[in-house]
Amino acid sequence: MKTSLLYGRGELTLDVPDDAFIVTPPEQPALESPQQAVRDALAAPIETPPLSQMVNATDRVAIVISDITRPTPNHILVPLLIEALEHVPHEQFVIINGTGTHRDQTEAELRTMLGDWVVDHIEIINNHCDRYDELVNVGDNSFGCPSWLNKRYVEADFRIVTGFIEPHFFAGFSGGPKGIMPGIAGLETILTFHNARMIGDPRSTWGNMEDNPLQAMTREINALCPPHFMLNVTLNRDKAITKVFAGDMTKAHRLGCEHELKHAMVRCDERFDVVITGNSGYPLDQNLYQAVKGMSAAHKIVREGGTILMAAECSDGLPDHGRFAEILGMADSPQALLEMIENPEFSMLDQWQVQKQAVIQCWADVMLYSTLNDDQTRLAMMTPVHDIEGTLTALKERYGDHMRVAVMPLGPLTVPYVDEDNA
Repeated sequence: MKTSLLYGRGELTLDVPDDAFIVTPPEQPALESPQQAVRDALAAPIETPPLSQMVNATDRVAIVISDITRPTPNHILVPLLIEALEHVPHEQFVIINGTGTHRDQTEAELRTMLGDWVVDHIEIINNHCDRYDELVNVGDNSFGCPSWLNKRYVEADFRIVTGFIEPHFFAGFSGGPKGIMPGIAGLETILTFHNARMIGDPRSTWGNMEDNPLQAMTREINALCPPHFMLNVTLNRDKAITKVFAGDMTKAHRLGCEHELKHAMVRCDERFDVVITGNSGYPLDQNLYQAVKGMSAAHKIVREGGTILMAAECSDGLPDHGRFAEILGMADSPQALLEMIENPEFSMLDQWQVQKQAVIQCWADVMLYSTLNDDQTRLAMMTPVHDIEGTLTALKERYGDHMRVAVMPLGPLTVPYVDEDNA
């Protein structure tokens, strides 16, 4: 039968076995008028007064956005926030691009993310996690590190965080407090948030918000300098807005996560020999670093010794920036990478993503269909694939004619799970 995966800015059509299980969550229709839905949410938010009534005309306002690695519709959300605060002069706004440890965005990328009007009229800065003169330590936390946050955010009179809510492979769900921590945090704080112990904790996983240590840390640091208002959305397969959550960050984000959990969780009766997944297309599949999320989702339903067939365009490479590719080259097997990273003396930027990838590769083989060259794919200890359908046919020799296959068209936007007691 025919199915498709989101891949880059398009789709990848595949012919898969008729008995393949298509892991598809309930469909979420796009809002007919997303702009009006956002306006309504700002006028009648969750557990706060209307946004326009919360901000004085003399206030300095900081709006935190997610960077280009996320499909947040900043071009819709930010202009509507500014519209709602029309009594505040434009020169009193600053937009802080929540890069975390990622690279700065170019002006052309910011225009794509925010639109020309915003770039031409509003100050925009990138968060720099390693420039401590641009950061402020907002206080002690129970995780044993300074709580570094962006200075412009801390010094603002009114703070707004935006984002979108999706399942997250170690923080439970994205959005909400993650926009601040790690979005605009300092490197020392981020390294603690992503250390081997935190990432390796079994509670640090998809959909878990209750006792997840990463959520505990992000909430604790947010509480030291909280946003006064949150604007988050949920998106469907087409990256269109399906629901808006605005107001008090804690309460609005919780409602958004509960909504998304109902639309993201898909039960499977058993694990599969082969799981084919994407990473929900661009911008989520722009590099291999981000594609670990799709692999992690597939890991939940592939059997031990099985195969994950990952399709991610990787237009941004491994990438070349950051330390992800460098760490991948520091050991000759996934197990050796894990042992190196789990050494308490080891600490490097991007180790968390390599750690998650290595855990997956110790469980199952990972094959990659992408625009990377074969040497780059092999550096990541994956098998390069140039024909997914032909690879499926070849895998029958390994798993037999009764090979069980699952396909995840939305990749990490779906949280599949197996009831292990019945599997």
